[in-house]
Amino acid sequence: MKKLALAVLALSFSAQFALAGVNFDSGKFNLTDEITKLDLSVPAPVADKAARPDKDWTIMVFINGKNNLEKYAFLNINQMEKIGSSDKVNVVVELGRMNNYSHLDGTWKGTRRYLIQKGTKPSAIFSPVVSDIGKVDMGDYKSVVDFSNWAKTTYPAKHYMLIVWNHGAGWIKSVDGEVTKGISYDDETGHHITTPQMGTMLKSIGGVDVYGSDACLMQMAEVDYEIKDYANIIVGSEETEPGDGYTYDTFLGPIVANPSMDAEGVAKTAVDAYTAHYSPSNQGATQSYVRSSALPGFLDASNAFASALMQANEKAVVKTAMGSAQSYAYAENKDLYHFTQLVVNTTANSDVKARGKALMQYITGTLVGDNKISGNYTNSYGIAVYLPSAAAPAAYADLAWAKASNWDDLIAWLAQP
Repeated sequence: MKKLALAVLALSFSAQFALAGVNFDSGKFNLTDEITKLDLSVPAPVADKAARPDKDWTIMVFINGKNNLEKYAFLNINQMEKIGSSDKVNVVVELGRMNNYSHLDGTWKGTRRYLIQKGTKPSAIFSPVVSDIGKVDMGDYKSVVDFSNWAKTTYPAKHYMLIVWNHGAGWIKSVDGEVTKGISYDDETGHHITTPQMGTMLKSIGGVDVYGSDACLMQMAEVDYEIKDYANIIVGSEETEPGDGYTYDTFLGPIVANPSMDAEGVAKTAVDAYTAHYSPSNQGATQSYVRSSALPGFLDASNAFASALMQANEKAVVKTAMGSAQSYAYAENKDLYHFTQLVVNTTANSDVKARGKALMQYITGTLVGDNKISGNYTNSYGIAVYLPSAAAPAAYADLAWAKASNWDDLIAWLAQP
């Protein structure tokens, strides 16, 4: 349950086959064919940031393979190796495994770090091990902090993207009442990174330009608001991701070819490449990026809408909209735009209608920079929210979103008889 084939990409190559630009909308060539032409030099580790001012991006991928997704870890690393690092872009990976689910790349256990190089090696990782650090709890946010700080120090760049790869759950309440939320589930230790810990994690590494969850169900208001101060752009999926998740060659190829692209360009590349991978087979997938700078305005718009709903006291209208709104693997996860749209279409209250329209316009016009879908997800607009039919668990109040917004008040109002 985790983890867009190229539908429309256009690149123009220099005489050395280096791509000079990226256009995802013209569809004049086959990127996969062009990627194979790239001949990129691989940089050596550098401890002094000032020594390599030419580095534009370091892409850091924290791969928790210590569960049933392990085989996809090797698939994704092999995809990265179709591109490799370059003199402008570092692609750095930490891979943890417990030798329980896959026998690819031998039977080693523990945790290894790699600077990804261009090359192939059947059923194994081609890139040499930069560091073998032994057993690591991949469900501990401090492990992500250690990896990210090491990567930033060893492979410095002007800009950073951190991707956390594994299962994800956004925010859900299970049937038995226990709360499961967060990302990066380690089967060996039984630990995972909770949603509040994600904020602590990103703060501890000094933030990043782009944060991506290569994991299920993470593009939620509850998650994004937690990390908004420590990532300029947030990439994620409202729905579960297919097992192979990101398609790293078609994601990294344009960045290596055009390393001067900004954070929104990198995020759009991730979103478009993901969707383009799954669209031809009509496989259900969602992916979007959110601008963190727009989250305070999003808070204001959603607060105004929630307040209007409670003031109007049209509980039947709200519950009907909840029942019909686009949901995902968990019924409590609703697309916020679609839920709002359904309310707007049926409410008799002018204030609810006005506040709802303002929220919808803000989501599509300001908050969500790029939203792509494949399969039967036409009512997905780029950000989900927790909207259960019963009271929220007590731990919901620990979230930054619940503390700052009145969404928890709306949930409590709906739960009242």
